[in-house]
Amino acid sequence: MKLKTKKILSKRVKVTGGKKIMIRAGGQDHFNSRESGKVTKNKRRNKELSSANKKVIKKFLPYI
Repeated sequence: MKLKTKKILSKRVKVTGGKKIMIRAGGQDHFNSRESGKVTKNKRRNKELSSANKKVIKKFLPYI
């Protein structure tokens, strides 16, 4: 039987050519004025997922 992709996860995650799984940093909506400039700048970048979480995501995305 063909495995189906979990669509909610495929919208939140980007898989690069080198099989890295990138996610968007959280906490960007509001209450950012009290944070330092360093934290605000780091929130703009995508982050690589940890190896422990990659195992879980590979179950939901069969094309990885």
